[in-house]
Parts: sequence; structure tokens; C-alpha cells
Amino acid sequence: QVQLVESGGGLVQPGGSLRLSCAASGSILRFYVMRWYRQAPGKQRELVASITSGTSTWYTDSVKGRFTISRDNAKNTVYLQMNNLKPEDSANYYCYTVDTGGPAYWGQGTQVTVSS
Repeated sequence: QVQLVESGGGLVQPGGSLRLSCAASGSILRFYVMRWYRQAPGKQRELVASITSGTSTWYTDSVKGRFTISRDNAKNTVYLQMNNLKPEDSANYYCYTVDTGGPAYWGQGTQVTVSS
């Protein structure tokens, strides 16, 4: 069992930056992939970015070139650096991982609002 706790959300103007953190209660070394999802009101949850234990990354098209996912295994933390934020990036952002053949884990979410 592991708990994921997101932080770093907030209100930012268009063009601004935020860095989200996802701190795990235990080692993340056993998790092959760590992901960030987001969900805006009235919309489905969507995968934003993922990173493997080998540090391969993937991004949804709408955030490529603006967002960067990274992981610090020593700190059991995954980050999402978000630059040049747009109003359409406003959503609740969730951290996710899954044990191989086992349960999935979600954080409680952190709200990002991009508005002038």
C-alpha cells in the first residue's frame, strides 16, 4: 500500500508556471511508471504525462514543449513542471501509479487554475 500526495497547485496567470509534486509514502522504485492525469469540470479525466523507471517520458499533444515530467527516486517524488500555462490547462491534477499485477494508486488531486 502506498499513499500519493500532490501539492503545488494554485492560481496563475496565463503564461505563468507551476511545479506540481507527487510525494509517495514509500519507495517509488518498484513502480515502473508514474503518471499525471487531469480532469476539468464536465470533462473526462485525461492522461497528461508519464515517466518510466528508465526515465522514458510521454506527453499528450496539448502540453508538449510546455510541460516536463521528472522523478526523483531518492525523494520518492514525481514532478510536473508546467510552463506557459493556458486557461485550458485549468483542472484538478492527479498523480497515479500501479503495482505490476496489483492495485492502482491515485492521489487526492491538486487544483490548477489559469486565469487573468
